[in-house]
Amino acid sequence: MSPSRSQLLKSAQNFCNAFSEKKDADVILSHFSTTHEISVIEYGAPILAPFIGRPFIGTTEVQQYFGLIGSLLSYKDISFAEYVVDTDALKASVKGRGEFAWLSTGQSWDETFTYTLDFDDEMKVVRYQVWADSGAAYLARMGKLHGHKS
Repeated sequence: MSPSRSQLLKSAQNFCNAFSEKKDADVILSHFSTTHEISVIEYGAPILAPFIGRPFIGTTEVQQYFGLIGSLLSYKDISFAEYVVDTDALKASVKGRGEFAWLSTGQSWDETFTYTLDFDDEMKVVRYQVWADSGAAYLARMGKLHGHKS
């Protein structure tokens, strides 16, 4: 029996809230499946940042992904809206907004991004896909983000 839309929506919201509330990696990882192989991918060209353009597969690599994010970026004022839930496919997509900063340069930017979350039958995340402004991340990393916030 498929989960209800409200159950799947709640699982997606709980995952997103853990991120926006800056919960530690262990709390975020608690939203991932322990019965299926898990993965994370942030789409874009790998040259732009070390966490972009390559899949992180399995618990150890997913932990590495969140560790990289935490060591390179800070973020604030993250909010999520416009959830789209598909109970047949066990997926949810959501639009997020927030301010990100590259820690080593201090350059920051406002960003709109999307997540697509695939769930297992226990409503735990199996695949986490991110589409974000990889160009802004790269420019901030290089210290060349024009009009950046300081």
